[in-house]
Amino acid sequence: DNRIARVWDEAKANANFVERKMAIAEFNRVNPYKKRGLAITPVKFGISFNKTQYNQAGALILIYTDGSIQLNHGGTEMGQGLHTKMLQVAAKALGVTINRFRMMPTSTDKVPNTSATAASSGADLNGMAVKDACETVKARLATLAAQMLKLDTADELVFEDDWIFCRTYPRDRISFDEVVNHAYNNRVSLSATGYYRTPNLYWDQETYKGRPFYYFAYGAAVSEVEVDGFTGTFKLRQVDIVHDVGESLNPLVDQGQVEGGFVQGMGWLTMEELVWDEQGRLRTYAPSTYKIPTISEIPELFHVHLLTRASQDGTIYGSKAVGEPPFMLAFAVREAIRAAVAAFGQNPACVPLASPATPEATLMAIEQVRSQPPTTQPNSTNGNGAVPHTVNNGSTDEIVEGAATIGLTPQ
Repeated sequence: DNRIARVWDEAKANANFVERKMAIAEFNRVNPYKKRGLAITPVKFGISFNKTQYNQAGALILIYTDGSIQLNHGGTEMGQGLHTKMLQVAAKALGVTINRFRMMPTSTDKVPNTSATAASSGADLNGMAVKDACETVKARLATLAAQMLKLDTADELVFEDDWIFCRTYPRDRISFDEVVNHAYNNRVSLSATGYYRTPNLYWDQETYKGRPFYYFAYGAAVSEVEVDGFTGTFKLRQVDIVHDVGESLNPLVDQGQVEGGFVQGMGWLTMEELVWDEQGRLRTYAPSTYKIPTISEIPELFHVHLLTRASQDGTIYGSKAVGEPPFMLAFAVREAIRAAVAAFGQNPACVPLASPATPEATLMAIEQVRSQPPTTQPNSTNGNGAVPHTVNNGSTDEIVEGAATIGLTPQ
């Protein structure tokens, strides 16, 4: 499954890339003081801690005789929806409704030796640990449920919607609460710890050899901007993203993470500049001087599509990490600004543009391309608002309009 190719093609198709490129060329032809740019950039982001020992997690599940369930895991909720996903994992693993659960604050007196919630691995690591704990308790309950249903084996038992039944005889069923009480009365433990460590990882920090990542997340973004030739400011007109999150645990949470990561990356690449004075004092130390994205920087049209048919083997229910990879998709904004800047000139072969591409930096780039002589090099922009870049497709170097490669090295 050449997933990056699917992502790339879907992003171009969803964004009507070819048609919009032609429309932008016409806009730029008749507008001398404002120019538009269109760019598409891919991302391939490795998932796992490069320090191998961090790729482990623990969990604790406690079931009470009233049927309520307490869940502890080692991840930190910081607004990314981790607790929500862990509740979903536990509910699915036990075949019960989510309202039974009480999610506890992360604490090392319940789950010790926790790894940082970082490297976009929070759901991957803790989800598998939660699932392991749930399956341990579930196996005990299944043995009792088989006895209560007078079955020879628990192999065909189904835990679903707070009921337990045999797949062959679904009408003959008992409630989850009944089995829990039966377990207590028969002195069967209703708690369990779970543990997970990511398999097949190894990395030599000195030789830079090994397999540091368990898998890769892929994405592509198409961005269109309009740049003001007098001020260097830009307006983000439209963003179309296709991102690979595997078999999403929670599509709404993942969509929000993609949107938030993209906007954060846009701030990094277009606004968030550190400036020191001659005495070495930081002058951009507050929101009044250190600019961050606000609601006015959100694109007028913001389309996020999660890649379908994308289940990932060996992860929690086929899902993929979605924290940091979308951050890198914001390169599409910077490259779109570069394309718009190029349209102010006479077919320049090179468009230098600082990062972050602040209005000052963009205005300086515009002045520079206006002063450059015309060129007929085949790889330069022709004023159509899309700058060609070289993309390595694994066998040959293909010129793809508006694309920018992102090379990631293990940290």
